[in-house]
Amino acid sequence: MLSIENKVIQVREKTAAVLEEMMISQKLALQALRACDEQSFEQAKIPLKSIDKKVEEIDNLVLTAFVRFSPEAKDLREMVAFLKITSSLQRIASNETNYIKNMKICNPKADPEIKRIIKESLSINQCTIQAMNYTIEMIHETEDKNKLLDLESKIDVEFSKTDDIYSMLEKDVLQIMHQTHEVNDEFINLLKYIRKNMKIIDRLQDIASKLIFARIGGKL
Repeated sequence: MLSIENKVIQVREKTAAVLEEMMISQKLALQALRACDEQSFEQAKIPLKSIDKKVEEIDNLVLTAFVRFSPEAKDLREMVAFLKITSSLQRIASNETNYIKNMKICNPKADPEIKRIIKESLSINQCTIQAMNYTIEMIHETEDKNKLLDLESKIDVEFSKTDDIYSMLEKDVLQIMHQTHEVNDEFINLLKYIRKNMKIIDRLQDIASKLIFARIGGKL
């Protein structure tokens, strides 16, 4: 017999599965950028193609739980949190899709300095993948409050790392343009693409805060 507990478990598992698909996409994009291979970018898009459908399934599960079981207390917090988490998942998918599309500027014919900046930016992708791992752990951790808070803190650390990496990249690009005495649109656009990729961890922080609300309480 179906119960609210079953629905909650299904929602958790499907949400974690979506994040795992996004993490696969991030890893494939990282490989493509390391190789600077245009064709590999198409592979990185594949895991993202069914995200909208899967997110819609999560929303439907949550709404069904509201209608059939009228959840209360902890179950209610969990369902409300996941209903909001799906919006963050859609934004992450959009960020990833746009990032992969734009980073096709990394190709064998690209300016060597562009390729160098891209390779130096890949630490941001690694931080993003690690933050996704921590977020998936948070979804599965339902009892240990200290571990949940520790995982949330680790996601914040990964975000802080990306901020530092981006600041160094920006300084590097500005120095290049100062030396050449010209504003290079290609470098400016590259920084813009990297910033958009950084927004993924920002979304993961948002998901983490909603999971804290679901499991511990507080403000959403």
